[in-house]
Amino acid sequence: MNTQAEVVFHTPWFQVLARKSADGKPPYYSIQSLDFVVIVALDPQDRLLLVRQFRPAVGSVTLELPSGHIESGETPEEAARKELCEETGYEADAFELLAQLSPSTARFTNRLWVYFAPNVRPALKPQHPREAEIEAVFHQGHIRALLDNPEFFASGVCAALFAAAAKGKIKI
Repeated sequence: MNTQAEVVFHTPWFQVLARKSADGKPPYYSIQSLDFVVIVALDPQDRLLLVRQFRPAVGSVTLELPSGHIESGETPEEAARKELCEETGYEADAFELLAQLSPSTARFTNRLWVYFAPNVRPALKPQHPREAEIEAVFHQGHIRALLDNPEFFASGVCAALFAAAAKGKIKI
């Protein structure tokens, strides 16, 4: 397969790439976007820190793990620390990389970096301002109960929870 890709559509958030086939078949399209982080954060009582927010793409309120893009010049861990603070107002001393995943090997070129942050606490001197309209909430039940919650359906956050469980950081 030809690995030369041409940008055929561009937005501030993503580009659509076309890879031409050597055998004359139609081009293969993929989406190029920034890598992003997802943070599995627990407070000292082992409650899972989640965010509730409106997502225009699905037209509804979702319940997710804190997450966000890795900006140019940022390391994945720096992005994880920033996003946790911006979305929840919480911070942690330790961030452990659990996994690097593909959001979809069929369509996306970017990576999802999963971090574990134990013992989160309210940030006393926040390094980043809180984002408006994002509610921080703690989940106190079994993790598997989240799968029955109609607001909790983003595949990346489910994959992050699986990675955390597989590494022994959370109990299902």
